[in-house]
Amino acid sequence: MLKGKIAVVTGGSRDIGRAIAVKLAKEGAKVVVNYYNSQEGANETVAEIQSFGQKAIAVKADVSKMEEIKYLKEKTVEAFGEKVDILVNNAGGLFQRRTLQEFDEDFYDLVMGVNFKSAVFVTQTFEPLMGKGASIVNLSSQAARDGGGGGSTLYASSKGAVTTFTRAMAKELGPKGIRVNAICPGLIGTKFHDDFTKGEVRAKVAASTPLRREGSAEEVADLVAYLASGESSFINGNNIDINGGLAFS
Repeated sequence: MLKGKIAVVTGGSRDIGRAIAVKLAKEGAKVVVNYYNSQEGANETVAEIQSFGQKAIAVKADVSKMEEIKYLKEKTVEAFGEKVDILVNNAGGLFQRRTLQEFDEDFYDLVMGVNFKSAVFVTQTFEPLMGKGASIVNLSSQAARDGGGGGSTLYASSKGAVTTFTRAMAKELGPKGIRVNAICPGLIGTKFHDDFTKGEVRAKVAASTPLRREGSAEEVADLVAYLASGESSFINGNNIDINGGLAFS
């Protein structure tokens, strides 16, 4: 489905990012696995991809900083040439649950930088390498739809910005033949929720979901691979929910 394609996945060292990188590689793409903190995880992702005969590299870069985004581009071009077919803006984080009176400017800059600024400037940096038939997939969130849980004001707001940015880029880049879509995961069984969501809350949400379970990182990756492929060639500007039917857009 993606044979011969070049893919860049930000935040590709673990959880959803790793599942996406591996899925794209299994479909035939060569993959750049971006990471910031988890070198071990990134190396494990690359090793898994290489284990089934596909090419991948790991590149450390803080994608909330322009100079490091440029470095990510340089390493991508060095490894795979002056072309990128698939860009997945997956890097993101909640960091801590803080209410309105608990966060300060530094925390605002951190959350908005990793979740929204990164998507904007990674897209700006890599778009010149992308041509007709290329696909950009952004990771938004169900939180962008409903405001998120307690203490996630900035996270939900940053993902709402990603949702709107996706629509704007679909209009701007569509005439060039570059499609831009986003996915909005609900409760997905990852370290994100291990760290930030209480077990009883997870159980309640899963029980409230029509499918009566959490989703998996692999299910999210399957949707990303579809949006990255020619099989979704007329899908553009959509923010697609993947939440087991818990909420509808």
